[in-house]
Amino acid sequence: MADPRVERYAKLLVERCLDVQPGWQVVVVASALARPLLEEVVRAIGRRGAIPVVQMSFGGMDSWPFETIWAETAPPELIAERSPIRVVIEDECQAWLRIGAPENTREGADLDAELQDAIATGAHPLVSRRLALDIPWVTCRYPTPAMAQDAGMSLKAFEDFLFGAVLLDWDAEGQKMQRIKDRFDPAEEVRIVGHETDLRFSIAGREGEIDDGHLNMPGGEVFYCPVEDSTEGLVTFSEFPAVRAPDVVDGVRMRYENGRVVEASATSNEDVLLQALDIDEGARVLGEFGIGCNPGIRRHMKNTLFDEKMYGTIHLAVGAGIPIAGGKNQSATHWDMVKDLRNGGRIELDGEIVQENGEWLF
Repeated sequence: MADPRVERYAKLLVERCLDVQPGWQVVVVASALARPLLEEVVRAIGRRGAIPVVQMSFGGMDSWPFETIWAETAPPELIAERSPIRVVIEDECQAWLRIGAPENTREGADLDAELQDAIATGAHPLVSRRLALDIPWVTCRYPTPAMAQDAGMSLKAFEDFLFGAVLLDWDAEGQKMQRIKDRFDPAEEVRIVGHETDLRFSIAGREGEIDDGHLNMPGGEVFYCPVEDSTEGLVTFSEFPAVRAPDVVDGVRMRYENGRVVEASATSNEDVLLQALDIDEGARVLGEFGIGCNPGIRRHMKNTLFDEKMYGTIHLAVGAGIPIAGGKNQSATHWDMVKDLRNGGRIELDGEIVQENGEWLF
């Protein structure tokens, strides 16, 4: 029997997140395991009088179909250069949707650094178009056994968790997050204090953005782009690993001076961290500061799309800034890392404590 939540999910993605219009060409990236949601999404696109352009693979997280398998044999310079047909699809589509449903969440982890960099370089033009909101886009997940295993859940429990995080009253959640944005927008300096962490940066002149179910799904964050040369101090992601599929890096620790990471280490997979920080000139800049606000997400599950929205946490992304939030930094890297503030952490605005132990004080 079909799960009625899947149809509601597809309607949310097509009608609220993307607001698909008649005649649009909508790129939909998915894997075979996402078939129930994919089919409902295609139907929903049809009801809007638009055209689905479906790209299938087995990895479930590819930016371009079968890119990690292709990279096993193709030369790096070919991987990094978009083909003419890819340019047309990515530059001329009117909306973009990725349904992450991997068979194996570590697919591609064995590719060497040069090949992973080439894949990131090839994906950069579309990433830049999305971050600039040149087109409506959304990335989401469909529950698979691999993701449930990463989260330490049964598949059924993971399904309930996922649908509980996405099928919310997003208008009501948006009103709650507006209060946070209203408090942060006039501020100049943010200070984050937590375990082995004391970090400061400026948001002066930068207006925050609310993700109330229009960008990523699940939504549930208020985010800012710090002034690029303002970040100073130390941050340690000691509570949770830093995850950027297919890589998992434990114990990330970074020290900033004059807006740039000047020291970086990790207790596992440190080479992956350093590779991401050295991919280009902009990768060592703090591109985003986000505040997790989703009441349906209270635990870490090694999936950053969900983890960064966890209530009582913040996330900090090295690399590319987000133009709609005033970000100017450019990079092929945008890596969100989640910091838990629910046990002794706090956020200060211009010297005033506004959040302590993950709870707001205003």
